[in-house]
Amino acid sequence: MVVLGLTIELLILFVAFGFMVGVFFGFFGMGGSFLVTPALLILGYPAPVAIGSSMAFVFGTAIIATMKHHDVGQVDYKLGALMFVGIALGIEAGKMGVYFLETLGHAEIVVGTAYVLLLGAIGALFLRSALAAEDADDDEPKDEDDIPEIAKTIKSYNIPPMVTLTDGSKASMWTISGVGGGVGVVSGFLGVGGGFLRMPAIYYLIGVPLAAAVGTSLFGALMSGAVGSFTYGLDGVVDLGIVTALLAGSALGARIGSASTAYVDEDDVTIYFGIMLILASIGVAFGELSNWLNMPVLNRVSFVLLVGSSAFVTVVIFYYAIKSVRTNKHGAATPAGGGE
Repeated sequence: MVVLGLTIELLILFVAFGFMVGVFFGFFGMGGSFLVTPALLILGYPAPVAIGSSMAFVFGTAIIATMKHHDVGQVDYKLGALMFVGIALGIEAGKMGVYFLETLGHAEIVVGTAYVLLLGAIGALFLRSALAAEDADDDEPKDEDDIPEIAKTIKSYNIPPMVTLTDGSKASMWTISGVGGGVGVVSGFLGVGGGFLRMPAIYYLIGVPLAAAVGTSLFGALMSGAVGSFTYGLDGVVDLGIVTALLAGSALGARIGSASTAYVDEDDVTIYFGIMLILASIGVAFGELSNWLNMPVLNRVSFVLLVGSSAFVTVVIFYYAIKSVRTNKHGAATPAGGGE
């Protein structure tokens, strides 16, 4: 039996995988979409189809997650709109690179290798950040509206044209365009929303408070996905069956992931997320070795690592969320001060 051009097994797999990616997208504001392209490559889809379908998925998932952050006022739409031109130009440049490699017959291997390095590097950064947070002194109160020192330094240089952002601070249009263009190239080449680059760049380079940086990054992912899915769609390489199945799962996952941020401290989960990315990197490497050595068993190991690690982190997020809810309910049910 075939539904949406997919077998029942693939349909269930994509819905479940979309759910997990949606949870990551909603919870971290990043971190889900760059699992989709390597998963499709491992399953044997051509690089343009994997990237184009992933971009369309990014668009749909980002709409859901952005709406959730919009509800709590954590999206700077003005900044997102200013980044749009850079994002659009960057995506087109990235897409041209993919098609050039496709004509040479090297697109799959180059994109796959890029993912091995990218996932491994980001995973290592997450692990380092998590371990550093454990060693830091948590007694000092944190100001959620504070920005890093490097952002303050960059903001101190008034390079015109300067733009006033929604929070009243100013940023150079050159910085905003550079962030948008750089992330756009990565998005167009790898088929990702680019949140793992855009969110830190908005926070550390443009100097937007962390909560707003996450929401604005999701809005940027929405624009990246819209432009990318449109440009790849014009070439007929977006598989709507895959996209529909993934979105069916992520529609619920993104809402749950976003809601979980109210109950779960991200620091509790970051180390597991870093481990997941490193395992995913190893999984993609096995997939590449499978193609080189013609060993299908490595392909299966690759996919199990990718999906299994994603499932594990999803369970961890749910565990901490349920634990927090139960703790809050228990605390509310306990009489304070022994009063009558």
